[in-house]
Amino acid sequence: MSTITLSFDEQYRALCSRDARFDGQFIAGVHSTGIYCRPSCPAVPPKPRNVRFYRTAAAAHEAGLRACKRCQPDAVPGSPDWNLNDDLASRAMRLIGDGIVEREGVSGLSSRLGYTSRHLTRVLSAELGAGPLALARAHRAQAARTLLSATDLTISDVAFAAGFSSIRQFNDTIQAVYETTPTQLRTLARRSTSVHPQRAQEQPSTLTLRLPTRTPFDGAGLMTFFANHAVDGIETATENSLERALRLPGGVAAVRMQLLDQGIVCTAQLATISDVAPLVSRVRRLFDLDADSHAIDRALSSDPALATPIARTPGIRLPGSVDTEETLFRTLIGQQISVAAARTVHARVARELGSDGLFPTSTQLAESGADVLRGPRTRVASIIAVAEALASGDLTLDISTPVDEFTAKLIAMPGIGPWTAGYMAMRVLGNPDIMLSSDLVVRQGAAELRLPSTASALTQYSNRWAPWRSYACMHLWRSRPAQVERKTTSP
Repeated sequence: MSTITLSFDEQYRALCSRDARFDGQFIAGVHSTGIYCRPSCPAVPPKPRNVRFYRTAAAAHEAGLRACKRCQPDAVPGSPDWNLNDDLASRAMRLIGDGIVEREGVSGLSSRLGYTSRHLTRVLSAELGAGPLALARAHRAQAARTLLSATDLTISDVAFAAGFSSIRQFNDTIQAVYETTPTQLRTLARRSTSVHPQRAQEQPSTLTLRLPTRTPFDGAGLMTFFANHAVDGIETATENSLERALRLPGGVAAVRMQLLDQGIVCTAQLATISDVAPLVSRVRRLFDLDADSHAIDRALSSDPALATPIARTPGIRLPGSVDTEETLFRTLIGQQISVAAARTVHARVARELGSDGLFPTSTQLAESGADVLRGPRTRVASIIAVAEALASGDLTLDISTPVDEFTAKLIAMPGIGPWTAGYMAMRVLGNPDIMLSSDLVVRQGAAELRLPSTASALTQYSNRWAPWRSYACMHLWRSRPAQVERKTTSP
C-alpha cells in the first residue's frame, strides 16, 4: 500500500471512500478550496480536476495549501515509506523527524547523509515536493499542533519545544499552515481523539502524549517482548507498560510508555523541552507505529503457510531500538545464552559500568569493559574492539545509514556476523525485509509451519515474502514449538 505504487485513480478512490488506512501515506490537496486533507476526511469529496496528491504536508504547504480544520490531517501516523524505502529521501526524512535540522541545520543534515546541501535540496524537492527547510518547517508545525493539544505548556514553551527559533516565526508558521492563531489551534486540536490531554503538570518539561498508529496493532506482543528482555535497573516492564530512561540530545529523560486503546501513551520528564521531537521519533520507532499492517498482512497472507499465524496475530510489529549502541552491546553480550541468563548479565554490566539508570556507553565499555565482561577471550575482545571503534568514531551507525552500508560496517568488525548485522538492521533501522534464516528459533518456527527449515532453503523460499521478510520472521519466531528454550540469537 506504499504511496509510490498508487496511481492518481487509486488515491482518488481511497479519498472518495474515506479510507482511514491511507491516512498519513499521502495528502489530498484541494486547490478549489486551498486546503489539504487526510484521505479519511468526512467532507464531500472534491471533483478530480480540483485534486492533487502529495507525499508530504510540506509539499502541500509549498503549493500554497493550508491544513483542513475539520479532519486535522497532521494528527495521523507517519508514512511507512521512510522505513520501507532506503533511498536518500527516506533516510533524510528519518533524520528530519528526529529533529536534526533544528539541532544542526541543513548543512548538518546533508553532512550526515554524505551529500552537499544543494544536491540534497534538489533530490528532496524532486522526490517529495519540498526542500529540507520546508520539510523541517512542516515537521515543526505538526509537533506544535500536537503539543498545543496534548499539554498545558505556554504558547512560548510550545514554540521552542517544537523547534522554532522565535515566537514570531512560530506565529507566522501556524498562521500560514493552519490559518489560525496558536491559541485558536489549541482549542481546535483538542477536539481530536488522537491526543491525551495532560491534566496536571508538575513541571513544564513533563508531558504526556498519545502517539497514533494504524490498526491492527499488536501492541501486546511488543510489550511481551520488552517485558521478556527487560534489564533490572534499566527497565521496568509489564504486559502493558514500559518504563526506562532515554538518552536524548538535551539530556536524560525518564519515560513511561503505556499500551492504551490500541495506541501508545507516552509520559516523559525531559531534561529540556526541545527534546520533544526526538522523543516522539524514537518512541514511534521503538513500537514501529508507522507500519502499514494492512499491506503487510495482506501480502504475507497470500502464502497459505502464514495465513493462520497472521489471522491469529494481525498487525505484528518489529520491536525497535531507542539507542543503537545499547542494542548492539546487549545483542553481542547476550549471544549464545538464554534470554534469562542474558538479562542477568546485562543487569550486572549496567550496575557496574552504567550510570543514570542507563546501559553503559561505548566509551565506558571501551575503558572498563575488560574488567567486567566475562566469557571467552575472543568474544570479550570483539566487544571491546567494537566499543573502541564506536567511541573513537571509526564506526558510526545511525538511522540514516543505507542498510547495505549499515550491515557491511558491522560485518567488517571482528566477531560480528551476518545474523547480528541483520538483526541490528531490523531493530535499529526498522528495515522490513530482513530474513534471519540461520536463526535456530526461526528455523524451528518454519518447521512448525511445515516450511523449509534449513538456512539455505528457507532463504530461497522467503524471497516470495519480500519486501516484508522481517515481519514474516516475527511470525516464525512466534510459531516456534512451546518447549524450545528461547536464545538471544532471536529477539
